[in-house]
Amino acid sequence: MSKLEAFLAGDRLDDVVFYLSDAFLDDDSRLREVGTETDDGVRLVLDGETGRSAFQAGTGMGAMEFAKEAMANEGAIARSLDGGECPFAGDDGDSDDSDDDGDDDGDDHEVRFVFAFAEGENPEVGGLYAEGDVIHAYAHCTCGESYSHKWVVGERA
Repeated sequence: MSKLEAFLAGDRLDDVVFYLSDAFLDDDSRLREVGTETDDGVRLVLDGETGRSAFQAGTGMGAMEFAKEAMANEGAIARSLDGGECPFAGDDGDSDDSDDDGDDDGDDHEVRFVFAFAEGENPEVGGLYAEGDVIHAYAHCTCGESYSHKWVVGERA
């Protein structure tokens, strides 16, 4: 089982996942050496403290401050934690295909980076936390907006 699979299964509650798109990450970034290359970027599964430090070094912002900002907007983040659907797509006229190339490619709404952590089941808190371990994921879009998505481990295949 890969580190990502273990994280998504709730087996790495002390770790975080950090994804950076190729468009955001320099070609010679050291993060490429320690992460796993994906089709469109690099994903890292790191212990919490190291992951938060890597996030700050890679993005210039604190992980928890970013998460707090992103919580204000619910969106859909891929289970693989390397993509998503910006809730602001369509709010800025993208859906009218104003680039006249014949397709609505959504280039203005691509994930630049994702930060995710898991929180253990906690029946005392209630809600999702009473149902099992919860994945918290936060994404930043090329449009400049940030959004969040959370789910109970095992609910998404």
